[in-house]
Amino acid sequence: MESMSKAKILRIYVSSTDVVKHTSVYETIAFEAKKYGLAGATVFKGIMGYGTSSNLHSDKFWEINYKVPVVVEIIDEEEKINHFLNIILPWLKLLPKGCLVTCQDTLVVLMKNGEKKEYNQFT
Repeated sequence: MESMSKAKILRIYVSSTDVVKHTSVYETIAFEAKKYGLAGATVFKGIMGYGTSSNLHSDKFWEINYKVPVVVEIIDEEEKINHFLNIILPWLKLLPKGCLVTCQDTLVVLMKNGEKKEYNQFT
C-alpha cells in the first residue's frame, strides 16, 4: 500500500466477551490478519454499545464479565481485503454470538513505515 492510494477499511464489530476455543474473537481476527499479510489491524474497545440481539452495555458498572463493544479495523488494498473476507466470513457466520462486518472505500493519505529495532533487554 502506498501514500495517496485507494484502499478498503474492513470493520468487524464483536463483543469483548465473545470467545472461541478459549481465545477472544477480536484477538483471533487480528492474529489471522497478520498471518495473511494484511497491512495492519487495530482493535478498538468501546465504552458503551449494543447490538440487535443484546442489551445496552457500559463500562460504568462493575461486572464479572466486562462486556463492551469491540471493533477490529483493518486497512489494506481491495484485493487483500476481499481475499481475507473470503477466508474469515465463513468462520464469522459460525460464531455462536452476533457480529457486524462493514467494508468501505478509503484514501490512504500517508503510509510511512517505522524503523524496526532489534529488541535487546540490556540496552
